[in-house]
Amino acid sequence: MEKRRFLEEFIILFWLFVLGSVIGYVYEMIVVLFQKGFFESRQGLVYGPFTPVYGIGMMVYYMVLNNMDRQNKAKVFFITMLLGGVTEYACSYLQEYVFGTISWDYSYLYFNLNGRTSLLHCTYWGIAGILYVTFMDSILQNIKKIVSQKKLKLVTMFVVIFMVLDIHISCMAAYRQFERKRNIGPENEMDEFLDEHYPDEYMDRIFANKKEKF
Repeated sequence: MEKRRFLEEFIILFWLFVLGSVIGYVYEMIVVLFQKGFFESRQGLVYGPFTPVYGIGMMVYYMVLNNMDRQNKAKVFFITMLLGGVTEYACSYLQEYVFGTISWDYSYLYFNLNGRTSLLHCTYWGIAGILYVTFMDSILQNIKKIVSQKKLKLVTMFVVIFMVLDIHISCMAAYRQFERKRNIGPENEMDEFLDEHYPDEYMDRIFANKKEKF
């Protein structure tokens, strides 16, 4: 029973990650359209309309809010405001530490924290938390009704494999670009493969908002 329960929770968390990543991608595209007047890639992975920081945020919302009083909207707002800010900061720090790049910098805003998050963007996370508890309950109930079905498990397995490969190749391609920027030549066949299929021009087009930070 515990194993079955764990599998069902994993399936729920995984689809929340996918859903949050897609919603985040659409949100970012709309924001850029209003800011710049044209569409610009806001992908967080090489393949697919995914911005993982939002998917991670939605998983965190689920794990924390699932066991607390969600009727108190003020409490929900401040907790998700904090959770979102911590998630955003951690993702920014990890990206810079591993790849030497950043995808957002809020240093120009008042009340920012090392440019990785800000009071304004934490407020956005809090609003997202209110929207989550308002609209996600019905979606979660529908997921829980079918989570034990074999068809969903099979689909989940294939999508998990795709996402793992997508994340893996995205990280390798990003790190290889990090090496190229430092004039480190290919050391093996994998490096040569990444140089050929994921050159700087391709990576810069996919991750248009990525900036180097030394």
